[in-house]
Amino acid sequence: MAAHPTSSATPPPGAAAWHDAKRYAWLLSGAFPGLAWLNLWQAERTGQVAWLWALPGVMYTLIPLLDWLLGEDRSNPPEAQVPALERDRWYLAVLLLFVPLQFGLTLHGAWLAVHGGLGALGLAGLVLTVGGINGVAINTAHELGHKHAAWERWLSRLVLAPVAYGHFFVEHKRGHHRRVATPEDPASARLGESFWAFLPRTVVGGLRSAWHLERQRLAGRGLGPWHWRNECLQAWAMTVLLYAGLVAWLGWAVLPFLLVQAAYGAQLLEVVNYIEHYGLLRQRGADGRYERCAPEHSWNSNHRMSNLFLYHLQRHSDHHAHPARRYQALRHFEQAPQLPSGYAGLLLVAYVPPLWYWLMDARVMAHYGGDLARANVQPGARERLAREWRPSIG
Repeated sequence: MAAHPTSSATPPPGAAAWHDAKRYAWLLSGAFPGLAWLNLWQAERTGQVAWLWALPGVMYTLIPLLDWLLGEDRSNPPEAQVPALERDRWYLAVLLLFVPLQFGLTLHGAWLAVHGGLGALGLAGLVLTVGGINGVAINTAHELGHKHAAWERWLSRLVLAPVAYGHFFVEHKRGHHRRVATPEDPASARLGESFWAFLPRTVVGGLRSAWHLERQRLAGRGLGPWHWRNECLQAWAMTVLLYAGLVAWLGWAVLPFLLVQAAYGAQLLEVVNYIEHYGLLRQRGADGRYERCAPEHSWNSNHRMSNLFLYHLQRHSDHHAHPARRYQALRHFEQAPQLPSGYAGLLLVAYVPPLWYWLMDARVMAHYGGDLARANVQPGARERLAREWRPSIG
């Protein structure tokens, strides 16, 4: 293992050596599926299905509460320390820890779905636990998929297999990052757009975009879209092989569980997408091109606990400005618009459009000084929003 990052860069004379105070706390991210897996063992051992509802309780209640109690962490690593921090293999080991625990949980959950003798309440909790972790796993795949090493990118696709969302690997890097915070991006929510309107738009739009991107890439090599080099097909094949193996082991009865947990996990990704860029817009220059993506084009959150469970995903502004930067080195920017809570505290709010609009629309308009023309607005909501904001604009 590489040396601790502070050993690789010399601080200025008289300056104290810097240490990552969150170095071991990052284990909360890597061990998250293992903690959830313990609940499955407890449910099986005791026969108490309440254990299967522990993870939803943690996600939707405990983590938001701890975010509120512990507050924010806006500290950044010294830039001189960043190269050594990114080389430190400890952080990669924490990232990789997630993968075997995720698959162990998924396999055990599939077995329980068929042979656990669970009633409707137990099966619902099992879906929320397994699908919840496989939804969070998309964030692990996101971190791996942005890296230069080919083995990390392949592992990213493997992590996406249980949730059947392998095309995310293609669309996120080559579609979303290019079009982020524009009306053309299916993964950037618009001001006045409800999550329930956004969900079908982003699911269908992301799938179409991923296929189009791969068809273009392969055509440039003189290959058709159904060639085995199609990265969408490669990723989906991993899901087919995983599901086929589980069906061969447990029978067709396991398939509905796999599909429902995958749907729940995928919508967890999409509700986070909904939160990350809601209403934000990159402006066009005189040449008609969109300005370069900057920190102000992503909603940021520095809430401690949810960031520790999500590999700093909530420092999303720095991620879009520097996609290859590893999670432990992501920074807070003062000019980035700030969310009122971590993602965990906003998930349920996003499901209730009036509550979401009440919480977030004023923040979007404050970010743009009341100028509706500068925001990414849902076309059907423009007149309503203009009426609502005319007093503040005038």
